[in-house]
Amino acid sequence: MEKEIGFEMAASSIRFGSGVTTEIGMDMKDLGARKVMVCTDPNIAKLPMIKTLIASLDDEDVPYVLYDRVRVEPTDTSFKEAIAFAVDNDVDAFIAFGGGSVIDTAKAANLYSTYPTDDFLAYVNAPIGKGKPVPGPLKPLYAIPTTAGTGSETTGVAIFDLEEMHAKTGIANRALKPTLGIVDPLNMISMPPMITTSTALDILTHAVESYTAIHYTNRPRPERPMLRPAYQGSNPISDMWAIKAMEIMADNFVTAVEDPTNLDARGMMALAATFAGVGFGNAGVTLPHGMSYPVSGMVREYIAPDYISDHPIIPHGISVAINAPSVFRFTGPSNPKRHMEAAVALGADTIGVREEEAGELLADTMIGYFKRFNVPNGLKDVGFTEADIPKLVAGTLPQHRVTKLSPRPAGPEELAELFRGAMRYW
Repeated sequence: MEKEIGFEMAASSIRFGSGVTTEIGMDMKDLGARKVMVCTDPNIAKLPMIKTLIASLDDEDVPYVLYDRVRVEPTDTSFKEAIAFAVDNDVDAFIAFGGGSVIDTAKAANLYSTYPTDDFLAYVNAPIGKGKPVPGPLKPLYAIPTTAGTGSETTGVAIFDLEEMHAKTGIANRALKPTLGIVDPLNMISMPPMITTSTALDILTHAVESYTAIHYTNRPRPERPMLRPAYQGSNPISDMWAIKAMEIMADNFVTAVEDPTNLDARGMMALAATFAGVGFGNAGVTLPHGMSYPVSGMVREYIAPDYISDHPIIPHGISVAINAPSVFRFTGPSNPKRHMEAAVALGADTIGVREEEAGELLADTMIGYFKRFNVPNGLKDVGFTEADIPKLVAGTLPQHRVTKLSPRPAGPEELAELFRGAMRYW
């Protein structure tokens, strides 16, 4: 195998500030948009903050169509519904107003309406899909997150549940990156405690996973530069974004959950999500995310507190987080220094801790957040038993895009032990 010799950094432009949502109408006007597709979910569509966005478009006489049927934790079916809406309305620009589910749905609608294909799996990551590159540039997409966690406003990744597999997969290509991410803390004040916690844990895992991923030089070199993946392994630039995201989160997580009207804390958590997005959007994530995909896809009855849903749902941040302590204990020995640095960035006390205990310290730091904010105590709390482990392993194994970035290889036996370790933490 010829080893990789370089890495590429790509991220969306970001506009940050309280009240910047009011500028979106001017953006679309200056863009010369003929018809804009505004994507959101049914819950966001009922909240007052969407009126700010609509008023901004109306003030500038920008034609738009509202698509408010995005599914929280989207599926291939819900993606296809949004794609059909975009095609039927012949839109030439997109605004995503919501969490990661909304932004990812808008990315898919943009891709498949711009470059239609009869094979939905054409652009989906291999080996589940064919992993074909995006043929060319996409239409303008402006992403306005209403949660602080996914960082989807910065990345070229769209994640969904493939229903026939009962597991998540996705599409990853730099062309999917939003044209502009508009990060407005005013859109996040209404997040209730568990949604704030779940999305914040997504920040944490994004940052730690990208920081502890294999180094980019340990990946195979692609045959052509255009085939270099979006997820390339840790590198000096993504490292800076990841560590800073952890530090910001450690300083503001508790306040954002326990004092939700604190606009400073909300704003800093939004920045942390964006910082982590730039980090993992280029370095990638690893086993906690790979293991989360079958967890989300195999949910039976669990509906997380504060989530309004007509279907069972383990939110993405929770499905990732409850695997993470088990994983960090496993990966710690592969690079104790990196795991220790991550624990320090998250505020851990390292007095008396030996370097070889770094993975355990990082895991315990995360479990401390679980206890404080009533996060489920492992997989058993969201409805799984050890009898589910074979199917969970089977759903993880095809997630090569992320599992191959693990700093410590994990085959079927190792994954089974990791799921077993994630069943209960205290």
